[in-house]
Amino acid sequence: MGSHKFSHEKIPLEKIENCIWRIPKYKPGMRVPGLVFANEKLIKKMQTDRTLWQSANVTHLPGIYKHSVTLPDGHEGYGFPIGGVAATDYDEGVISPGGVGYDINCGVRLLSTTLSEKDLKPKLKQLANIIFRNVPSGLGSRRKDFRISASELDSVTKEGVKWLIKKGFGWSEDAEHCEESGCMRNANPQKVSPIAKKRGLTQLGTLGSGNHFLEIQKVDRIYDENKAETYGINFEGQVTVMIHCGSRGYGHQVCSDYLRIMENATHKYHINIPDRELACAPGKSNEAKDYYQAMACAVNYAFSNRQAIMHWVRQSFKQTFNQDPETFGLRLVYDVAHNIAKVETHKVNGGRKKVWVHRKGATRAFPAGHEDIPVDYRSKGQPVLIPGSMGTSSWILSGAEKAMDLSFGSTAHGAGRMMSRSAAKRKWWGEDIRINLEKRDIVVKAASPIVLAEEADDAYKNVDVVVDVSDNLGIATKVARLTPMAVIKG
Repeated sequence: MGSHKFSHEKIPLEKIENCIWRIPKYKPGMRVPGLVFANEKLIKKMQTDRTLWQSANVTHLPGIYKHSVTLPDGHEGYGFPIGGVAATDYDEGVISPGGVGYDINCGVRLLSTTLSEKDLKPKLKQLANIIFRNVPSGLGSRRKDFRISASELDSVTKEGVKWLIKKGFGWSEDAEHCEESGCMRNANPQKVSPIAKKRGLTQLGTLGSGNHFLEIQKVDRIYDENKAETYGINFEGQVTVMIHCGSRGYGHQVCSDYLRIMENATHKYHINIPDRELACAPGKSNEAKDYYQAMACAVNYAFSNRQAIMHWVRQSFKQTFNQDPETFGLRLVYDVAHNIAKVETHKVNGGRKKVWVHRKGATRAFPAGHEDIPVDYRSKGQPVLIPGSMGTSSWILSGAEKAMDLSFGSTAHGAGRMMSRSAAKRKWWGEDIRINLEKRDIVVKAASPIVLAEEADDAYKNVDVVVDVSDNLGIATKVARLTPMAVIKG
């Protein structure tokens, strides 16, 4: 991940109020301060790696407004910290692929069911086995009976989930409950390289590896009954299904291709940045327009990837119970993107500005009344889905007004790593992790024991603490806590 000029400089921090810290403009080139949302324990962890240094570096981006944002799950990434948000002026600002990341539109979708934990328990193992068979997982995984042609891939990346729904992979209402209605406009497959397309051709409908997962969960606790009911969460013990994955090799290749282009653009436009991982181009330049159109294709690929997986989850319920999936609800609550750049309008210095918002390991958290929220949720605020680490709780929150002032309508996206994958593999043995999860009555299906070690719970921060910070700040508030019954890993 290395950066090239990183010294262990002490990053100055000023505590503004509980869980809000400011990185002042302490060095030349910083255009705005940094803002960090964390409690004392989380901030101490951020001080042990490059998180705060990267937060300060983001403030050098031309056209940046207000402050760079680091959320409570913040940890070092490529260019931006993961858990980082920044907004740059639409006309005068830049777009940086490092503010989106390699796994473009890594995100989460949640399905609600009418089943209770008690209903599912006798069939849980069987259902987990069938899902594991139906949804390919692991590095390079593919589904042998699902093939799309090169021209169909281009259609998927232009039309998003609606293309799959037309082909029978989903229900007509699914698109309404996706961010961007499951299709980001401006997608142009001509801006995507043949290598990216080749990588994407066989991976649609696959979970992949790393921190991606599919979980059968139960509602552990409801904090806001009114909002929960609107989102389809009706009782404690209710079964839900969470799908966490992204754009696979397609999005990774789009990022790699454009990072090289952006490095050249940084020099061409004489942009001065402290870290080459923040390579960027003016938003109105051809390089930025091309990246944005290619990124939109990868965003749509990821929405479609989760749509196909959801279809096979519904089919798996059908195979397990010999009944139509509609019998069990299996309704899409919502689908959120975690790694994305978008054009939005935000309050800045008393006025409203059109901006490029970069969310890197961050969830959009728009408040009640916002026009970009599905009509049936608009009175309550946008559902915010925050997955935990393996074997821990995940959360449904609701976007709140304070996010519009503090974080450009964003909150955390997960627990955030405490430890690198290689360090986790040195510390834990995959089979031990499996045994521990099974002792806690959690069914585990994994493509390899190595991934269980890499994704061990203790390699991550405590997601409940991350959510507490968000809730205390009022940028997204608690609706319901979910806990795992079965975990399926790549």
